[in-house]
Parts: sequence; structure tokens; C-alpha cells
Amino acid sequence: MSETSAEDVAATAAVAAAGWRRAGFAGAAIGVIAAGAAAGVAVERLTVGRGMRKKARLALDASGPYGSLRGVPGRAVADDGTELYYEVDEIDPGGGPSRAATRAGATAGSGSRRRRLFGSKDPAPLTVVFSHGYCLGQDSWHFQRAALRGLVRTVHWDQRSHGRSERGRAQADGVPVGIDQLGRDLKAVIDAAAPEGPLVLVGHSMGGMTMMALADRCPELIRDRVVAVAFVGTSSGKLGEVNFGLPVAGVNAVRRVLPGVLKALGSQAELVERGRRATADLFAGLIKRYSFGSRDVDPAVARFAERLIESTPIDVVAEFYPAFTEHDKSGALPAFRDIPVLILAGDKDLVTPSSHSEAIADELPDAELVIVPDAGHLVMLEHPETVTDRLADLLVRIGAVPA
Repeated sequence: MSETSAEDVAATAAVAAAGWRRAGFAGAAIGVIAAGAAAGVAVERLTVGRGMRKKARLALDASGPYGSLRGVPGRAVADDGTELYYEVDEIDPGGGPSRAATRAGATAGSGSRRRRLFGSKDPAPLTVVFSHGYCLGQDSWHFQRAALRGLVRTVHWDQRSHGRSERGRAQADGVPVGIDQLGRDLKAVIDAAAPEGPLVLVGHSMGGMTMMALADRCPELIRDRVVAVAFVGTSSGKLGEVNFGLPVAGVNAVRRVLPGVLKALGSQAELVERGRRATADLFAGLIKRYSFGSRDVDPAVARFAERLIESTPIDVVAEFYPAFTEHDKSGALPAFRDIPVLILAGDKDLVTPSSHSEAIADELPDAELVIVPDAGHLVMLEHPETVTDRLADLLVRIGAVPA
């Protein structure tokens, strides 16, 4: 097995950057990012050869079951014509709770809501709608989906320009994407996949922000149909103040140049995608640092996260980034005050720090706040049992699944 030193990694970054110099500023930016990645990941790669890493990656891709769960497909149409892909997992008649039990428990403690929702003799079942985060897809909920499969009706969807959903048509026409647009997209998915019956909304990172945007636009939907919500590793605003674990000087530089860098990279998408493939090991190190908080993450799970993030085109990455610094939906949080709320975050999350979850909890004092030790941004993949157990507790509390 060949050995990789810090010099080898840095050399790879230099070669890649040289190949991108034709892209001007974008090439220079990539070189800086690659060099920084080399410094950060070289130590952990001192005794692992490139050939071995490639073989391990191929083996994990071939054997890993993650992201393989599929449901009944459907498509919703957003207000700009973008087709949004979703899948529905129905209740298993033989193994899940009866519709009657689901209906009875879903509105326990809320007589007025029961009268509004359940005026007919055969109301629709409760539906749990999962919204994923930035640069991910519906498969990021793999473990939670597997645990709930057949027990409760669930909807998993891909946000615009992510996964199997269509590239945002408004963005193709030059309209910037914003969190408000994502809230309208979620409403379109609900209208198509769960037009009737009680709802539980679950969102990770950008998905949680999407839920807030929905509440801001459609508070009556939250009031009349939503019986519980779960916010996982998300934020209601002030993301421009996040330091990503960098020193003050470094984070100031990133804030100053990153929007321009991403815009330049997005304009050279084909060139940058070739570069991402050429320096896969370097970007794998960055993904691991900003996705997980513990050192002993299952290699197959880490590779699964890489595949999810790598599948997001660089121009989509660039397109969505500005929306987060503009995001401020703290004013929408009171819409959730009268329903059970779970707020969960990793204590080592560098992307949406746990302090942002605590800020949401300050606005929702009756919510359950869970800070997961030794966990990063992709807490639902890193500590799936903890997230699934807390989510199951929430569903049990409202009677959606049996205890």
C-alpha cells in the first residue's frame, strides 16, 4: 500500500488548482480551498494510500444500503412551474396502527381542532412530512424512514434543484432563490401528497427553515392541520454570524469573499465539477469535518453523506447560499406555540450551532430541547438512534404511533 504524506496531499491540491487557472478567480479560489483542505486532512491520511481509499470508496458504494428506501412516487408543481419530486410511504395494514387509533390520538387534547379536522366519517390519516437540508436530499432521512416505515404515513420530498426534483425554473430565469420560495414549495407538496388530515412537520437545517417560511405564509395551515413539529439542526436567523469553527480573522475573510467565490464557481460549473472529482479525498475531509462531531463515524455513513453532498451541482450550491444570510423567520415561530415541538441539535454542529436551536427554544418555551453530545450537523445520520427515539417519542405523545 502506498503512503500519503502532507506533501502528497498538498501536491494534489496544487496540481488541481493549476488545471483550473483558466477559470481565473474561480481557479484561484479553488486552489485556496484545496490547500486549506490539504492542511486540515493530511494528518488523518498519513497511513492510507490513495489506491486503498479508492477501493474502499467503491466497496462502500457497492454494499452500502443507505438511501435505497423507495416509496410511491409523485410530483407536485410549485408556483413557478418547477416539478417537485416526493415519495409516500403508506401505513402497513398488518403492522402499523389502525387509522382509528391514529386519528384518535393525533388530536388528543384539542377538541376544537378535532372538530375542524374530523368532521367526516372517514377522515384522512395523519401524515409526517420530512424536509431535508441544503446540499442533501430526501434520502438523508434514511434511518428515520426505515424505523417509521409502515407505522405511520410519511412523505419525503426533494427540495427544488436537489435530488430528483427539477431545477428551479425561476432560478433558470435569473430569479434568486429564497427561503420564502421553499416555504411555498412545501405548501405545494402538502397540497399534492397530503391535502387532508393532520400533519407532523419534520425539518433538518434548510428543511426547518422551509417549515418556518410555510408558517410565515400560511399560519392558518399550522393552526388547523399541524399537530406537531420537529426542528433538527436548524436556525431561525442570524446565520451570517456563524463562524464555522474558524478564528475571527478567517471567518471575516470567508464572509467577505465567499459569496463572490461561489458565484464565480457557479459560472464555471463543468470545470469545477471536474475539479471536485480530482480532489475527492480533500473534499471528503471537509465534508466529514462539517457534517459530524465524533471521530468514530461509521465509514459507510460518512461515505453516504459524501455521496449526498457530491450529488448537488456547484451552481446549485452557489445559487442557494445567499438565501441563508438573508433568512430571518423568528417572527414566524409563535405559530408553533400551541402544538408539541421537538428541537434537536448536535453540540458540535459548526453549520447551525446548537445556540441557534436554543434561540428557537426561547421563542417556544414549552418545546422539548435536546442537545445531542458528540454530534455534528448531520446528527440524524451520525446518531440515528437518538434522533429516531426522540421523534418516535413525539409521535407517541400525539398518538400517531403506538408506544
